[in-house]
Amino acid sequence: MPINIPKQLPAAELLKKEKIFVMDEDRATKQDIRPLNILILNLMPEKERTELQLLRLLGNTPLQVNVTFLNTATHESKNVSKTHLETFYTTFEHVKHRRFDGLIITGAPIEHLQFEEVNYWQEMTEIMDWTKTNVTSVLHICWGAQAALYHHYGIDKYVLSKKCSGVFAHKLSDHTINLIRGFNDEFNAPHSRYTAVSPEQVENDSRLILLSKSEDAGVFIVLSEDNKHIMLTGHLEYDADTLAEEYDRDVDKGIEIDVPENYFPNDDPTQQPLNTWRSHTHLLFSNWLNYYVYQETPYEWE
Repeated sequence: MPINIPKQLPAAELLKKEKIFVMDEDRATKQDIRPLNILILNLMPEKERTELQLLRLLGNTPLQVNVTFLNTATHESKNVSKTHLETFYTTFEHVKHRRFDGLIITGAPIEHLQFEEVNYWQEMTEIMDWTKTNVTSVLHICWGAQAALYHHYGIDKYVLSKKCSGVFAHKLSDHTINLIRGFNDEFNAPHSRYTAVSPEQVENDSRLILLSKSEDAGVFIVLSEDNKHIMLTGHLEYDADTLAEEYDRDVDKGIEIDVPENYFPNDDPTQQPLNTWRSHTHLLFSNWLNYYVYQETPYEWE
């Protein structure tokens, strides 16, 4: 089934070329079906790239999905045109009266700041509190996951001695959980961050379930006991070349940075990296939409 996205969204043509089933609002209104309404709070600087990555995953399930893009009102994005934001995005003030079946909160390159130092932190906390009554399930990614762990559960991040960048092997703690149904016993996932959270703090909190971690990258998938929140400290949504582009960007800026681990063939940045996590990415997003959104959300919100 398709994802329903705004007309003229640049990602639409790229998705069609990849044979992802998309439709615009005109066609969607003619279907007598209850689509899922998914809100995406996109905090990444390259918003169009993140849009494409997430829409590709949301469009690979049997469910019809309506997507609304949200950006912060208290922070001005510098890496995307104002026209793009005005055309395809809205702010919390315009959606807070609505209810959504699912919400995705992306990462953001602001790990060097304490949460309270982020200029849109108050807006973030208002949105996160609003989800308690207006959203069925929330998927948090990277910094968004750390923000959720801090705000909802009081678990703070800490700074690593060096950037965690690369593709790492992860193991599962409980194969019976629907979110990771169909996963291999060991699977790969990309990480790109300067901070981490303590696995001991997560494991000692009865409200949380640590589903997956890595010996090298630490905590990865955390599920709240009530199934409301899913926290991913890595970037399963990344394309094969995303880490390479981040590495090249840091090198060009003169930042002392290690080559991403287990990523380039022979650890050679001149070689083309392979995507070794794609199947588990699609599986996780499909499981989330099915078991935690579609199966749990009311047909009609009261």
